Amino acid sequence: MVQTWAPDLLGPGFTALRLPLGEDDEGPVSATVIRYRDPERRGPSSRRTARKRGPEQPVVLYVHGWTDYFHQRDLARFWSDRGCAFHALDLRKYGRSLRDGQTPGYVDDLGAYDEDIDAALAAIAADGHPSAPLVLMGHSTGGLVASLWAARHPGRVHALVLNSPWLEAHGSALVRTTTTPVLEQLARRRPRTALRLPAVDHYWRTLSDQADGEWELDPRWRPRFSFPVRAGWLRAVVAGQQTVARGLDLDCPALVLTSARSVISPRWNERMRTADCVLDVTTMAQRALDLGARVTVNRFDGALHDVLLSPAGIRAAVYTAMDQWAQAYVFGSAASEIPALDPPAAVVGAAFSPDDVTAATTAQATSRSISLPYRRSRRA
Repeated sequence: MVQTWAPDLLGPGFTALRLPLGEDDEGPVSATVIRYRDPERRGPSSRRTARKRGPEQPVVLYVHGWTDYFHQRDLARFWSDRGCAFHALDLRKYGRSLRDGQTPGYVDDLGAYDEDIDAALAAIAADGHPSAPLVLMGHSTGGLVASLWAARHPGRVHALVLNSPWLEAHGSALVRTTTTPVLEQLARRRPRTALRLPAVDHYWRTLSDQADGEWELDPRWRPRFSFPVRAGWLRAVVAGQQTVARGLDLDCPALVLTSARSVISPRWNERMRTADCVLDVTTMAQRALDLGARVTVNRFDGALHDVLLSPAGIRAAVYTAMDQWAQAYVFGSAASEIPALDPPAAVVGAAFSPDDVTAATTAQATSRSISLPYRRSRRA
């Protein structure tokens, strides 16, 4: 049976398409791609975003994190305002794709999500974007999934945007390497065993409008306490992190957005309202450098784990930074022409070293940087 786009729970402008992916040992499996089209047909948000694009508008595909689903209306409008065709993906056994009888969020190999992403991109291509530049965006575990997919598909990703990606274990690589042997044994024998971890609701508390946050979260898909962490799934995550640690050598530019600090504890701490209370952002930022040669890391004071769900002022700063980066790396804003540089010996009456020339060039480039404002779209 041919699947069709249907109205989505996010309201006007949002539609969803179910993507059948065959069966596993728990029955039929599917993913869901969510599409946004501005119902008011608004134009670009400013004159600079209305500049002539390439032959096709960029396509954005967003991948959510652990115990999560797509619900960020502002993110869809941000990219749409800039002339992009925005889409998001609820992976198998998450959110709109979760079926009765399935183990929420469970896979034993992150490579399984290649099918989900490939199916989403095929649906997007069939919807009128057969060769559009792809901006792949991922949050937390979705950031790890997106990074690995980009590495396995060189040339496919035009730009990569990562929102607090889970690129390394809590604390350091030492934690990952010392726990791997024990995890391997358990995952081989009983992969769906739920690990005994503290049940905390700190992150949910900072987000949900039922607690101290401002966001309406579906309790079926973003429950107060995380889905149980199972041995086979965690082994898959650790394997992915090991791949990142070896270096991905991505051929696309990457933007990494994180909070400025982490506050991680089994007990509630008021500082969690202005920090990442899920992952270690210092380790995250360090590991981001192993993604490739063109990585930009932006850290935001007071941001939450999902920096785009932070309080309004911080959220606006994140969108401003993302806009600034996108103008250069997604939309190809014209750079200032660099004049021909004579070798030091050719400069009459001066004795410069190669280091002096490098420093001067860097200073020139820095002085040309421009801060671009972000105009927030209306809230739903």
